[in-house]
Amino acid sequence: MSAENQLAQRLRVCYGKDGRLAYLGHLEVMGTIMRSVRRSGLPFEVSNGFAHRMRIQFSQALPVGASSRAEYYDLMLPHEVDAEDALEALRRCTPAALAPVRATLLPRRMPALEAWADRAAWQVVLPCAARDAEGVTQAIDDVRARGVIEFMRGDKPRRLELERTFVAYELRTEGESLAMLLETRSTEQGSLRPAVLVQEICGRPPQRVCRLGQWHEEADGTLTSPM
Repeated sequence: MSAENQLAQRLRVCYGKDGRLAYLGHLEVMGTIMRSVRRSGLPFEVSNGFAHRMRIQFSQALPVGASSRAEYYDLMLPHEVDAEDALEALRRCTPAALAPVRATLLPRRMPALEAWADRAAWQVVLPCAARDAEGVTQAIDDVRARGVIEFMRGDKPRRLELERTFVAYELRTEGESLAMLLETRSTEQGSLRPAVLVQEICGRPPQRVCRLGQWHEEADGTLTSPM
């Protein structure tokens, strides 16, 4: 390995997604962030092959319309930089609704971020009144007892097993509204999207969805932060 390669690092960046940009698709978010990286002046590696692309990895795609407090990307650097200087440079060049909030340097050889971050927590405002909490609880328990949700994604039927993907939930009242804190797990078969669950239990889409955090679940069940 060359001396230059020995200095190679990955810069992991945590950012939010809010406001109108919550309605950007994942590809649009990726493109916006890559343009922001270029404007920041940070060094970055490019892939081999005919099309030289920025070497950057993103955490799992956020559903369109959902906001987030904890999205991540890994930028592959040809040499070490100061994490705080890099964070400040990215902040200056990134739209406020996607602004990075933390950055850290990590070892180069790590699992791909999208597959590694397999646990998530969500806040979901339901299309139900607070007085409907008992009925919503019963509907959730019925769906979990059934163990599967069948739904359409585009024009294709999907079937999602809940035994591993649905971890836990808690209902809370927010004034006259009803909110749910939902914990989910991603597996090789897929992941549970909050909107799919809410459509199943309420017959209507959620009012708001926000991803509160992402983690990696270790073999013993403990959760490891991406940072």
